[in-house]
Amino acid sequence: MQPAGSKVRSAGPRRLAMVLAAVCLTTAASFMFATVVQSDGFDRLDVVRIALMAVAAFWLAWGGCIALFGILFPPDKAAAVTGRPQGRTAILMPIYNEATGPVFARLAAIMKSVDKLLEADCFHFYILSDTTRADVAREEQSAYRGLLLRHQAGGRLFYRRREQNIGRKAGNIADFLETSGGAYEYMLVLDADSLMDGETIVEMVRRMEADPRLGLLQSLPQIIGLKTLYGRLLQFATSLYGPYFARGLAAVQGEEGTFWGHNALIRTRAFAASCGMAPLQGKPPFGGHILSHDTVEAALLARDGWKVRLDPDLTGSYEEAPANMVDYAKRDRRWCQGNLQHSRILAAPRLKFWSRISILQGIFAYLASPIWFLFLLTSLTAPLVAPPPVYFDGYSPFPVFPHPETATALALLFGLVALLILPKLLLVIRTLTGGNAKAFGGPARLVLSFVIEILLTSILAPILMMFHCRSVMQVFVGADSGWPTADRDDGSLPLGAAISATWWMALTGAAGVAFSHYYVPELFYWLLPVALPLVFAPLLVWMTSSVMLGEISRRLGLLAVPFDARPVAIAAEMHSALLESETEEKPSDMSGQIAGAVA
Repeated sequence: MQPAGSKVRSAGPRRLAMVLAAVCLTTAASFMFATVVQSDGFDRLDVVRIALMAVAAFWLAWGGCIALFGILFPPDKAAAVTGRPQGRTAILMPIYNEATGPVFARLAAIMKSVDKLLEADCFHFYILSDTTRADVAREEQSAYRGLLLRHQAGGRLFYRRREQNIGRKAGNIADFLETSGGAYEYMLVLDADSLMDGETIVEMVRRMEADPRLGLLQSLPQIIGLKTLYGRLLQFATSLYGPYFARGLAAVQGEEGTFWGHNALIRTRAFAASCGMAPLQGKPPFGGHILSHDTVEAALLARDGWKVRLDPDLTGSYEEAPANMVDYAKRDRRWCQGNLQHSRILAAPRLKFWSRISILQGIFAYLASPIWFLFLLTSLTAPLVAPPPVYFDGYSPFPVFPHPETATALALLFGLVALLILPKLLLVIRTLTGGNAKAFGGPARLVLSFVIEILLTSILAPILMMFHCRSVMQVFVGADSGWPTADRDDGSLPLGAAISATWWMALTGAAGVAFSHYYVPELFYWLLPVALPLVFAPLLVWMTSSVMLGEISRRLGLLAVPFDARPVAIAAEMHSALLESETEEKPSDMSGQIAGAVA
């Protein structure tokens, strides 16, 4: 972790450079594609295809440039800030029908980590429950009493359950601000699966106190605790590439940064004054309470002159993630609806220009998949409606044959693949040359893991594309995702559940293969990399959710992350707290059984 009080350089030149780079790459890709499609004649459908290609290519170029900027621009140097925090901080854990044991074990681990520090009395802890199930609420209250007694935390640990879940998580935080927010200078917002080291929390408070204009400081949560093959794939990618993507984001966002809704420190007064959000007019999914409220809150803080900053060097911040593709898609469904709601906020008055760009980027994170899908459909249709070739132009007695543009098509294909793979390859090379390969299993295993990650993500990409397409379609036809409870089990899926979630993809892929074979055979082999993963989607989703395959990869040292060899201390503390709470429950359970037997 670097010292506190980082000074961010102007992001203007970086933003201009990134926009120019993305535009140039998009222009080159669009021109090459236009050259390919006009080889058999030009029609109106080709205009649609070129437009779709341009939008999709810009999205790829934008992501690639963020990764490259993370390599090119090191983090801004920080000035040392020490001393005891002056203000009090409330550490908030909003929960909603969660598995009670793990949630309170995480909070216990955070409390223990903070209590080891001299600054411990500057921090209070709040469990903000929006739980709707009576049985879960009783478990929460019992766990709260146990945690209160074990840590002797009277006056420092509080539990509150709302009667009505108005506004979901944003409403939960707003309720805290109205009832207790005035007692605290800062609030650290967590998720139910968050873990943070006490030293990291204190460091964040110091950085905020060093800059009176800093309204929100976002750490970089690292994914831990996943055991399935898909989970280990996520952990490997986020551990190896994530810090550099975050550095690229920080480089171009500057003081109009991001908020991911958790593991972030917020200046209470700034948030209360700037971030009140009325529900959008109309019914869900485009109306009602904003689901992805965090992006909007960051924009509102920046609008009022507060700095919103992402500091990628803030380690000691952790989270879990969905361990299989089905649970990942469920979470994405809610995020999709929330991000598409932002289309009604883009024109809000006084928003900073880059805040609008961030909102637009979030929208296209989900629209990109339908755009690619439409591009595939139009490409399959184009040969059927293309005008017949003209062999005699009226000027020459000899036939003029259409010029094949195979070389240009291959160059375009390799260029698009390079946009996806080159930044990752550069990061692997940087890790190898920087002496950090040992943390990822050593040079040989790192390279092999990189190849496995590229292959698996490429194979699974069409499946994720279809999940996104379905989510976007559901939003546009008016289906509301509601507020689904997070599934935090080990992540394994039975084959039946995988089939139930993806059978429609298999049919879509099979239909695409059959259509191409009979009507546009010239595109048959080009379509297979997309269609075959869809045909085998149930099997792929089931296999990647396997804990056994994840364990095999761990034992072989593949998809390794630094936490495999050096477990996270606070995660180990969380597991100890969970075992302790379960041990305490067993005698009471036994006494209840004895009493029942006597009766």
